Amino acid sequence: MNFRMVELAARPLEANGAGGYFPGMPGARLASLLGLALASLPACRTKVPAIDAPFTDDFERVDLGANWNATSDTYRIADGKLTTSNAHNHPVWLRRRLPHDVVVDVDVLSKSPSGDIKLELFGDGESFDPDRGAYTSSGYVLIFGGWSNSLSVICRQEEHGAGRKAGRSDVRVEPNRTYHFTITRKGGALDWAVDGQPFLAWTDPEPLAGAGHEYLAFDDWEAPLTFDDLRIRPAP
Repeated sequence: MNFRMVELAARPLEANGAGGYFPGMPGARLASLLGLALASLPACRTKVPAIDAPFTDDFERVDLGANWNATSDTYRIADGKLTTSNAHNHPVWLRRRLPHDVVVDVDVLSKSPSGDIKLELFGDGESFDPDRGAYTSSGYVLIFGGWSNSLSVICRQEEHGAGRKAGRSDVRVEPNRTYHFTITRKGGALDWAVDGQPFLAWTDPEPLAGAGHEYLAFDDWEAPLTFDDLRIRPAP
């Protein structure tokens, strides 16, 4: 903060004949003084809680709630599930910081033959695709039945090229079938199981971690999706 402003702020405020209250600056009012002073301070952000014990969300409510940061208005609660469609890579971010080693369980469903079930791990908690272009995530992207239900992948940030780190094309998403995902990270090792069976795995030699890489999101391109019974816990 400018020290001259502090000095002036500490002096009694007196009308200056022009309707002002800031000494030596005709017409400036108290609101201006306060606005300038606040603008000079560093931005203050509420500290986001870390997950250090089991966290659950069953979505048995009406509204998404304060635990979630939706970067699109396509996310809704319906019939006790989180639903979305046509989000175009605008994720809904959980406002809880993930532990470095973590286990995530969630039930997922696509209502479309195109599949395309997507979630993000260890992202920044706020990023989204601004222009429906080649989206680059701030974390890892796991896609089940992407690209018209032709490919499932684990990606490190970029999902359309070198960022694809593990993939398979022998399994298709069945529309309206509920799948259970279990995703574990220990150290740099990512393991993804579907319905209790190993699905994809990859070890990152430089794991994404720390500021900018602490959050989980559900994401979508166009397929109608549901997410339910989210459970997150520190990995043993």
